[in-house]
Amino acid sequence: MDTGHGALALPSFDDRPILRDRVARELRAALIAGEMRPGVVYSAPALAAQFGVSPTPVREAMLDLANEGLVEAVRNKGFRVTELSDRELDEFTEVRALIEVPVVARLAGVVTPAQTAALRPVAEEIVAAAEAGDLIRYVEADRRFHLSLLALAGNEHLVRVVGDLRKRSRLYGLSRLARGGRLAASAAEHLELLDALDSGDPAAAEQVMARHIGHVRNLWAGPEREG
Repeated sequence: MDTGHGALALPSFDDRPILRDRVARELRAALIAGEMRPGVVYSAPALAAQFGVSPTPVREAMLDLANEGLVEAVRNKGFRVTELSDRELDEFTEVRALIEVPVVARLAGVVTPAQTAALRPVAEEIVAAAEAGDLIRYVEADRRFHLSLLALAGNEHLVRVVGDLRKRSRLYGLSRLARGGRLAASAAEHLELLDALDSGDPAAAEQVMARHIGHVRNLWAGPEREG
């Protein structure tokens, strides 16, 4: 088992109660960017020293990430980044497709122009974040878009299920894809999806949503799985 001692590129914060959320956000960003690697154990005191805070808010933030399935506690050592297999990622994709594709298809012709108009700034934020290479902003806006869209179906349990899946299936390799311009192409599909909904064509909405989820799985893939 690899124990991480290398310093991460983490900002320094003042020690205040709100630090728990800020630390958790920065750690999520490090996870998404691939700076925190699966199999490596990270100790709360070591991370706290890099943040310039006490270990307590770091431990609390790591426990939040553990509850989301992103890391797991290692007794007396710290936290280890959870490693997901290709099979698990494929299964996450399958469940999302089974839920989101038919739901979005049913929304076509039902959602109002005002409802899609409210989502359009979020879709534009996703595109802007992708173009800027702002990965944490991209992921947060992407999550907000998809869960808000599903909420229009009026099923809170469905939204919670998909939200939990999204937490557990963080995106891999986003830094590399953002540099290559491929992330922006996936981001633009959110605007395409809204256009399909505005057209009132269930088949078009279903096609765009299915293609988008397939592209998301490709974003999760490592270099050996791409293409």
